Amino acid sequence: MFSAGIAPNYVATLEVRGRKSGRVFSLPVVLAIVDDQRYLVSMLGEKVAWVQNVRAAGGKAVLRHGRREEIRLEETPAAQRAPILKAYLKRAPGARPHVGVDKDAPLSEFEKIAAAIPVFQVLSDG
Repeated sequence: MFSAGIAPNYVATLEVRGRKSGRVFSLPVVLAIVDDQRYLVSMLGEKVAWVQNVRAAGGKAVLRHGRREEIRLEETPAAQRAPILKAYLKRAPGARPHVGVDKDAPLSEFEKIAAAIPVFQVLSDG
């Protein structure tokens, strides 16, 4: 559904090559949009496979939402993550239990957890 572009424009499928197997893995993602920039957030932190795979691939991945878009994911510094995390929680209710901060909390609360939650800016690689 996400890949086909049937879902809202802020949900998609991320495809990234496995760092060990070389296989392409697909997973549904919710995009946070801040200042007209797209971001992916790892609600489960640093240790998840897609984050490690993206880093090993030098940020190269594919985003699918009705069409295939080759992208590069660039990690966002922790000091810039708070507003992105807040925007993400407003769009991804399923992420709320994993983040530990209320979606309506002040940015200062998001700043406290920002270093533990990887955020990647989505850049077109085409």
